[in-house]
Amino acid sequence: MSAFEIYLYYVSWGTDGKLRPVLFFSQTGQNVSIFTITTKYETKSDKIQANFFKIVDWAQAGLSKQSYIDAKSPNEVPVSLLKKPIGKLTERDRTQFLLFLSELSKKD
Repeated sequence: MSAFEIYLYYVSWGTDGKLRPVLFFSQTGQNVSIFTITTKYETKSDKIQANFFKIVDWAQAGLSKQSYIDAKSPNEVPVSLLKKPIGKLTERDRTQFLLFLSELSKKD
């Protein structure tokens, strides 16, 4: 595992759920820090959209359509819950995402 890889992660709600892409960011012991990835952007409020990073090279990252990283705060989950890797952010998106995180942290 390396930073900026995109993995599938099973998100559950009640008795249902589905595999969703997440961005692997770091690992501490048996836990990993991930950011969720979504295609739902247009329907979100301006406040929520301000926390979303647009992945420019989404196809090269292994995603099937335009996607966004919810950068507000990472989630900590057991590494065992990550499924197979599907891709990795390009150098351009990695650099821009780190800048985005830096700017976002200045707003808090």
